[in-house]
Amino acid sequence: MPWATPTLRQVRGFVRDSIHASLPGSDANVPNSILRVLADAMGALCHLTLQYLDWLSKMLLPDTAETLWLDRHGKIWLVNSDGTTGRKQATLASGQVTATGQNGTIVPTGTTLSSPDGVEYETTAQVIISGLPTPIPVRAIDPGAASNMVTGSPMAFDTPPVGLDRTVLVLSMIGGADIETDDELRARVLQRIQQPPMGGDESDYEAWALAVPGVTRAWANALEEGMGTCTVRFCMDDLRAENNGIPYAEDVVAVQNYIDVKRPVAVKDIFVVAPIPFPISFKITQLVDDTTATRASIETMCKEMFFEKSFPGCTIYRSWLEVAIANAIGEQHHELEYTTTTAPTPGHLPILGSIIYAGG
Repeated sequence: MPWATPTLRQVRGFVRDSIHASLPGSDANVPNSILRVLADAMGALCHLTLQYLDWLSKMLLPDTAETLWLDRHGKIWLVNSDGTTGRKQATLASGQVTATGQNGTIVPTGTTLSSPDGVEYETTAQVIISGLPTPIPVRAIDPGAASNMVTGSPMAFDTPPVGLDRTVLVLSMIGGADIETDDELRARVLQRIQQPPMGGDESDYEAWALAVPGVTRAWANALEEGMGTCTVRFCMDDLRAENNGIPYAEDVVAVQNYIDVKRPVAVKDIFVVAPIPFPISFKITQLVDDTTATRASIETMCKEMFFEKSFPGCTIYRSWLEVAIANAIGEQHHELEYTTTTAPTPGHLPILGSIIYAGG
């Protein structure tokens, strides 16, 4: 039977009864008596101690630990791709921009730029402008996913050198990741405990991929390409949210490079590839209560279901969607038009497609 901390009233009762048992003829239940006051004061102290022990029992286990204690569990169990331990820290975005200006203009290292959203960047090398648009290496000053930018986006120098045009265009600006959340860190710690290193089995490859900043899910298949090979696929659900979590080519290279350092030398071939998105669409009819908020909640619950249950090559069952829709806030009744669907190949990852709503 699980432990439950006694209430303050119960503890005070225990102490009063203990005094009565230890001192025959005494009664700590008499109001305003010295024994009553002493018993209640001692009971309150005992109750505080029991509450602390109850809290401490949760902190000592990673599945219930709060942030500070969870960080300690992480530092004990986890090593990340950059050599740090514990929680994966936020990373800086970096890339290149193209600048124009007078031929021979020098752009010093450390020249600052800003995006339209106010994110600040700096150049990382001295560059001399030629007659054509000239690439300049740039990195974000502050870490985080907000510093990533789409190719072709505008950016401007805060104080451009004489002869340099103020506005530049982004060639690439990727690699910025937010700090790992408690839920993500907790999942990695539990995976490390439940699936200890085995010298290169599938769970090891998944753990190595998850050690790279930005990676949130990973799957390994040791026999997909034949004996002695391993295929690793992964998602970056937060960093690449606009791409349904599917990583870019640069992300694949980063994970490949780290796994190449960690993998056993006896493995013949290791393939790190991005999953192929396989959208799953369905129709909902007779939705009650059919409001914008209800539809938004349905989409959120369906996305959570895909995050928890979907993996490359899996089957998305009708019952999974039924439960996700039924758990949406505001939903009272619905009819689902959908047939259980299996991904066509081991490389296809089912993702949420279109939700079509129709009347009865």
